[in-house]
Amino acid sequence: MIGNKLKIARSASGLSLRALAAAMDDLVSAQAIGKYERNEDMPSSRVLMALARALDVTEEYLLSEDEIALEGVDFRKKVGTSSREEAVLQARAIHMLERYLAVEDLLQLRSVEWEQPRSAPHPVADIRDAEDAARSVRDDWGLGNDPIPQLAELLEERGIKILSLDLDEIDGLAAKVRRRDRAAARVIVVKRSTWSERKRFNLAHELGHMVIAPCGGVDEEKAAHRFAGAFLVPADVLRAEVGVHRSSISLGELVALKKRFGVSVQALAYRCKDLSIINQAAFGRLFKIFAERGWRTAPFKEPETMEPALEEPKRFERLCYRALAEGLIGESRAAELLGISVRELDARLDQVAA
Repeated sequence: MIGNKLKIARSASGLSLRALAAAMDDLVSAQAIGKYERNEDMPSSRVLMALARALDVTEEYLLSEDEIALEGVDFRKKVGTSSREEAVLQARAIHMLERYLAVEDLLQLRSVEWEQPRSAPHPVADIRDAEDAARSVRDDWGLGNDPIPQLAELLEERGIKILSLDLDEIDGLAAKVRRRDRAAARVIVVKRSTWSERKRFNLAHELGHMVIAPCGGVDEEKAAHRFAGAFLVPADVLRAEVGVHRSSISLGELVALKKRFGVSVQALAYRCKDLSIINQAAFGRLFKIFAERGWRTAPFKEPETMEPALEEPKRFERLCYRALAEGLIGESRAAELLGISVRELDARLDQVAA
């Protein structure tokens, strides 16, 4: 039965039942498509082909039985985001995950499982316990105190699927991925157009949710924020750079630190306050300057912004190229998996070869 796959593909495309029927030149009615989604009826071969064309998927995809679901979905969103926008994003994430997992199956790769740090989950009874959690995760993963150059790549190596999508009102999501007869996986979706320093903090924040266990009334969001700052900017290294106590800190220093650690100037100011390197008054003065210069509002363009492409996940793309090179898929299938045209695929392959 194709009901679940059809509904996911339609939701991912943002089409209503009526809009999908129109995209098929009204070959069947919206009511008929609704019956297909509820598994009350099956489309004919002709209708199946039309559905696949309108939704830009293959007939094999609609007929496949391997189904996945997202559990414990946590959205990073603006106030007022509609439930429909959330549902569309979940469907798009599932749609892309299915492609990702299909390529792993083609290559007979064991889907990389979430490598939970040995010391996790970390109890957080006080917000400062998040510092210890971040330090333990770095130790478990052998990261030392060095800046992390490519956080998305690191998390994918540890079994977290990172998806980058074009989003509007929602900045991303994190969830568990359930597949029939498979171990649960983890996924984080980030907004493709976001500056990379903000992507990195969002990724570290979601990692925090995966490894901490707040208790005693601790605010989980604040704990995850504290974890993210500590994971990206270790306390000992920051104190060695700027000192233990400062009456003020210059924008120039913060920009230089941003270039080293790959986090925003604002995140660094928070980090200095959290570690009592600067006091609340100095922190307030900094944020007044940030607001005056427009760094607190969209598009959040600070000095030395890191272009969005600098922190993009690449593993899925590499696997598609590998499957193509090994003759497991053709160019049209590779292009379909990547969501691009064959011409664009050829252009990318030329760049890779060069």
